[in-house]
Order: sequence, then C-alpha cells, then structure tokens
Amino acid sequence: MIALGEIRETYLLPERELDVVKTFECGQCFRWRPGEDGIYRGVASGRAARVYPRDGAVYIEANEDDIPFWREYFDLGTDYEAARRSVEVCDYLRECAEYGAGIRILRQDKWEALCSFIISQCNNIPRIRGIVERLCELFGDELETPWGRAYSFPEAGRLARLEPDDLAPLRSGYRAPYIIAAARAVDSGELDLEAAAELPCAEARRVLKALPGVGDKVANCAVLFGLHRMDAFPIDVWVKKALRENMPAGFDPESLGEYAGLAQQYMFFRERERDKIG
Repeated sequence: MIALGEIRETYLLPERELDVVKTFECGQCFRWRPGEDGIYRGVASGRAARVYPRDGAVYIEANEDDIPFWREYFDLGTDYEAARRSVEVCDYLRECAEYGAGIRILRQDKWEALCSFIISQCNNIPRIRGIVERLCELFGDELETPWGRAYSFPEAGRLARLEPDDLAPLRSGYRAPYIIAAARAVDSGELDLEAAAELPCAEARRVLKALPGVGDKVANCAVLFGLHRMDAFPIDVWVKKALRENMPAGFDPESLGEYAGLAQQYMFFRERERDKIG
C-alpha cells in the first residue's frame, strides 16, 4: 500500500475560475466522484485528493508534498479568461463559454488518458467510470487515503503482461484487445507519449491512430486531455449536433486557434446539459 504523508488544505482558485462540478463532469476525466457532502474525491498519477468549493473559493486536501503536482494538474498557469475570450467568435460560442465558465482542461497522465478514451468508445460516462474503476482495483496499487481505500491507475507495463481474457472482469467487451495493444506499445517504447506531446496536433493524432481501435475521436480526446494539446477538437455526437445546428456550413474548428479544445468542452457541456433539461 502506498501511504500518504501529512494532509493539508490548500487554496486553489476562486470558484469562478475553477468550477469543480463542470470540470469533473464535462467528460474529460473519469476518476473523480462526489460524495453526499458534495466533496469530490479522486486519484491522479498515484496521488489522492479531495476537492471542494467553500465561500466562493476552491480548496484541495492532499499530501502537502503533492501540492505542486495538483497546481499543475489543474492547469493553474493558464489564463482561462483570455483563453475563453479567444474562442467567443460568435453568439453561439459566447453562450456556450458563458454556460461552461469555470471549466479547466486538466493536465492528466498521458497513458491514463489514452487508455481511458480507448475504453470510452461507443460508451457512456457511467459505464466508462465503472470499467476504469474495476481496472484500477484489479491492477492498480492500493493507496492510503483519509476517506478510505483507493487505487492508482495501472501502469502500461503491468497491463502489457496480460492477455485480453485477463480483462474479462472489467466487462469492457471488444475494447480489451485494444487496451492490451496500447499498453504494449507504450511499454515497449513503440509509442512514446512524451515525444508525441511535442508534435503538431495533426501528427500526434496520426501517431495515436496507428494503434488498433483508435480512430479520430479517441485520438483527438487523447491528444487534448492526455497530451494537453488544447488545439485538438474531438467531435462526438453532441459536438457534431452542435456544429450542424449552430455553426455555418463548412466551419473549421481549427479556426478557433490554440484553445479550440476548450471551446469543444464548452460546446459539449452546453449541449449535454441542454438535453438533460429537455
């Protein structure tokens, strides 16, 4: 078991700059869950934390030595107000940006993001979360946390030694061979995710699409949420609908520039929430 050090509460940002619910519920990550108290508990890169708003500010409870990691994870070095203004190129995107204000693009572990979005294909968020959690419980390391048992995301090397049948308890279906193939590519060095992060967005996407079972949508998600290339623009059913109904024919998302991926999250969140309301 990996033990925690001294836990401390640390201020992160004003709530208007980091909306915890929107950030954790906008489809970019799958390991943060709210308790009945509204506090989100999660694990990233083998580190556990609790995150919550209070009196207009957002705080984190985590190992004191891990605070620099969490500041990076929540992308505190990026000016999201300027990023938001840069994608408000029409009334519709301005509406989406206002509705999604407070969403931040997390700096997630590259391997975890790739594996998670391979699991995500043709799937819904509750089921993705369930598969990811079972994967961590079976093959990750147990972590000591103040709120109970938790598990790290398994390293690629651990999964690379498995066969697809070993993943049967996950109930991931046809995705199991794709998970193993990606793990083996990363573990062997055939796929260097650190090097891919330095490539132009289109080239990074091409590299990831060389993996079995990775198409445009999964590759774009891994590039945006794992490689943190914020000019990537994944298109799923929600965003495709939004583009069709609200943007002019022939609109090129690349025209949104270096923060196109943030615009995508605003659109995804707005359209999904609109559908819930009816």
